[in-house]
Amino acid sequence: MPDAIGALDALHVEAPARMPDLLRPRGSNQLGMRQFNERTVLQALRVHTSLPKADLARLTGLSAQTIGLITARLEEDGLIVKQNRVRGRIGQPSVPLALNPDGAFSIGIKVGRRGAEWLLIDFTAQVRERHAISYDFPDAEELLPAIAQHIHRLRDGLGPLAVRNVGAGLAAPFQLGGWHRTLGLSKAQADLWNQMDLAAEVRARTDVPVSFARDTVAACVAELVSGRGHDLKSFLYIFVDTFVGGGLVINSHLHTGANGNAGALASLPMQPPAAGGALPTQLIAHASLWELEQRLASEGLDAMAAYDERALQPPFAATTQAWLESAAQALAHAIVSGAAMLDLADVVVDGSMSRLLLQALLERTRAALARCNWEGLWQPQLHGGRAGALACALGGAMLPLHANFAPDHDVFLKAA
Repeated sequence: MPDAIGALDALHVEAPARMPDLLRPRGSNQLGMRQFNERTVLQALRVHTSLPKADLARLTGLSAQTIGLITARLEEDGLIVKQNRVRGRIGQPSVPLALNPDGAFSIGIKVGRRGAEWLLIDFTAQVRERHAISYDFPDAEELLPAIAQHIHRLRDGLGPLAVRNVGAGLAAPFQLGGWHRTLGLSKAQADLWNQMDLAAEVRARTDVPVSFARDTVAACVAELVSGRGHDLKSFLYIFVDTFVGGGLVINSHLHTGANGNAGALASLPMQPPAAGGALPTQLIAHASLWELEQRLASEGLDAMAAYDERALQPPFAATTQAWLESAAQALAHAIVSGAAMLDLADVVVDGSMSRLLLQALLERTRAALARCNWEGLWQPQLHGGRAGALACALGGAMLPLHANFAPDHDVFLKAA
C-alpha cells in the first residue's frame, strides 16, 4: 500500500509543544500496535478514498476481526463514515468506509518574501477557507500579530468543530532575509528576520500547536502527498516562487539532508568559479519570479503581473518571453546537475505563477534539456506540479495531520 504521508517520517520539522485534548493520540509508544494499526487504516482510506472492510483487511494485512474493531473505534471517534451500500456484485452488498471530512482540521501558513497565506483544510486535505495578503517585504511588527489573528479566526470560525483542529503548520524560508542585496534590503532588515526564531514567535502568540518546515520542503510535502507523489517514486522537486527552491523525494520518502536543506537549488552556481574573480551567479538570479519582477518593473510595468495571468498577455508578454528563455536554460542546468548526482528518473516543476506560465516554462525547459549534453547520463522526465501556488501553505497544513494520524514506522518499531 502506498504510504505517502507515512513517507514523511524523516521530515525534520519543529514539533508543536502540545497536542489537542479531544482527539486520542495515535501511534505513540504508550498505545503501541493498536493505534499504529488505526493510523494504517486511516492512511489506506486517505490513499484509496473509500474501501469496504474486506479490502481494508487485504491491503493492510490485518484480520477481518481486527479491521472490524478498528473501524468501529474510528467511526465512534468521528474520523470515518459509512457510505451507501454497493450492490450488484457477487456476494453480500459491501459498505465502503471513507474519511470523515469533519473528522479533523488543520491550518497552513505560508510566510514569503512577497506575501503571506493562510489555509484551513479538512481531514481529506480539501481547502475549506483561504486568506492571503501581499507586501513588498514583511514587516515583523505587522505580520506576527496578523499570523496569530488569522490562525484564531480560522479555528474559531469552525464553531463547535473548532475542538477538532489539530494544529497549524508554518512554512517559511530558513532565512527570510537572505539575499538582502538582491531584494534591496538593508542589512538591519535582513538581520531582523535571519536572527528570528519565527516558529517560536508564532507559538508565543497562539494556543494552537505550531509545526515548522522550510517553505519549499512544505511545497514538496504537498506534491508528495496529494500530487505527483501518487505516481512517482523518486523525483527532484523545483518550486519557482519569488526565489526558486526545491526538495528531494527518494523512494517515496522526503529526504531533507543533514541540515534540513536538501534541494536548496537557489544556491546552485551556474558556472565554475573563476580564479581570483567574482563568485559565479546562482540559480536564484535566473529562474526566480523576482527576476521577472525586475524585468517588468524596468519596462514601467506592474511587477506583480509575474504571479498572474497577465504575464503572458500584452504588454507584459514580450518581457516574460525573454525571462522564460533565461529561466529555462538555468533550470536545465540544475536538472542536468541533479541527474548527474542523483540519477533520478523524474523532475517535478511547480510554482506560484499562473498555470499557463508554468506550462510555457515547462515547454521551454524541455527544449533547453534537449540541447544539453547527456553523454553518460539518463535524461529524466519533466512533469508539471499539481499543487500550484497553494503548495507551501498546503504542505504546511499537512504537517499536523501527519503528526496526529499518519503511520510512523520508526515510532512503532521503538514501541516493539
